[in-house]
Amino acid sequence: MASPKRTVLITGCSDGGLGSALAIAFHKTGNWRVFASARNPSKLTALAPFGIETVPLDVVSPSSIASAVAYISSLTTNPSLDCLLHNAGAGFTMPLMDIDPALLSEAKSLFDLNVWSLLTVTQAFLPLLRNAAPGALLVVNTSLSSQTAGMAPFAGVYNASKAAAAAITETLRIELAVFGIRTINLVTGAVKTNFGPNRAVEATLSAGSIYGLAREEAQKVMDNTVVEEGSDATEWAGQVVRELSGGRPGFWIWKGKLAVVVWIAGFFPVGSLDWVMKGISGLGAMEKRIREAVGPGGVAGKDKAV
Repeated sequence: MASPKRTVLITGCSDGGLGSALAIAFHKTGNWRVFASARNPSKLTALAPFGIETVPLDVVSPSSIASAVAYISSLTTNPSLDCLLHNAGAGFTMPLMDIDPALLSEAKSLFDLNVWSLLTVTQAFLPLLRNAAPGALLVVNTSLSSQTAGMAPFAGVYNASKAAAAAITETLRIELAVFGIRTINLVTGAVKTNFGPNRAVEATLSAGSIYGLAREEAQKVMDNTVVEEGSDATEWAGQVVRELSGGRPGFWIWKGKLAVVVWIAGFFPVGSLDWVMKGISGLGAMEKRIREAVGPGGVAGKDKAV
């Protein structure tokens, strides 16, 4: 008799995103029963040809979370969940010094999605994870932006949310281990998806931005072109699923473009590889132009704004 399939619930599986690629990769192994979720089920059309089961789930809605738990619990007489994979999230691109009070409210909402939902959703599904233990997996997709060397300029709010997510993940790793649950930090690099348009605010410099002198370079960074040049989503997802399907996957999984670079940078003193980030982001060209505008050793004043 064939062994029963393990079960995995993935959040944030809308078409064209990382969650969708992960759902398909899990399904293709033949060893997982996949529950792919999204706030808007109409955006899960890419999964239909594979027969992947879908679940409506808005990770910031208590009622939606409760409904998802009730649905999965109703499928068997002894409900359990072998893997909960937190992937839902959004971006926020804006220089920190350009964030006005109106944008600050959007920044706080981003933390509700990228950070606090990790707790509420995990708490809700914890009984099912405990029923599957030992060996149940809790996986959080935190991004290279959670790491000091991976924090891109003009994405400070997003970086902070992912750093907070990583801190929560590491704490859960210790707190839930006693229940036989293995918590994993999925540190994802640049991967080609539709994540760019999925931002909390429009990624455009304000008219009075202090980076106005280098608006063209700044806009390229804010448009997140590094993601457009990232790893193939299908290949990335296949690599992640292979590791998660093993006996005891590592506590940290590094996948995607620049993941190795950021991992190596963690062994060097902070700031020693800033030149790499300046090259990738275009800040080197910006810095040169700003220095030319203010003069040798000068500082831009009220009459010399940049």
